[in-house]
Amino acid sequence: MSEMQARLLDLTDVELPADFCLPPNARGLVIFAHGSGSNRASPRNRYIAEALAGRGLGSLLFDLLTKSEQRLDNLTGELRFDTALLARRLVEVIDWAGRNRALRSLRIGLFGASTGAAAALIAAAERANAVRAVVSRGGRTDLAGAALVRVQAPTLQIVGALDPVVLGLNRRSAQALNCEQQLSIVAGATHLFEEPGSLEEVARLAGDWFDKYLCASAPGASGSASRLICDSSTSASPGTETKPSR
Repeated sequence: MSEMQARLLDLTDVELPADFCLPPNARGLVIFAHGSGSNRASPRNRYIAEALAGRGLGSLLFDLLTKSEQRLDNLTGELRFDTALLARRLVEVIDWAGRNRALRSLRIGLFGASTGAAAALIAAAERANAVRAVVSRGGRTDLAGAALVRVQAPTLQIVGALDPVVLGLNRRSAQALNCEQQLSIVAGATHLFEEPGSLEEVARLAGDWFDKYLCASAPGASGSASRLICDSSTSASPGTETKPSR
């Protein structure tokens, strides 16, 4: 893959370290929002970023919290669920990418894990004209709250079949979302997708979603919204149950 390059994002009131990878002739940019207790060095997110680079998609991974905020959160845990703060940071990064000469022409997708998925959905609702697709990996999408009904970007929720709490919360979020969406359930996977083949399946599902909505000539132009639930495994094609949209 193309090498990760370190950057310092100069935002309104903070500077946040970031790493980005931009393959030659990149076809889109995926901005990552990491989960609680994690940072831009998340090995799972970096694995996904590498897989996306193989598809010609750029990635931007950044720390949602400053070093002092991270130290506070490590002691108290009070910032990891502050979705308003996390979403505000993500919105600023989306705006930064829109001003950056090398990135501003690229269609933007968001990839959120755990609490970062809630931030991604809130940011997608706030920047509906900029965000073309959202993917959640084991995400607390329920924490997006009232923003769920305002999300317009096609949204994919990926959850492990052996992660019953998050699976139930994702099903609830699916009922609130009004955009084109899909809930993909990875067979045999727990919350962190540590089982053999699980993270590879996440990468495949996410890559297919971003390919469809960031790289197509008319992203999202598929007509009326739809809801899908897919039970997925690495050894068989996903079975799909279609739910009509409201």
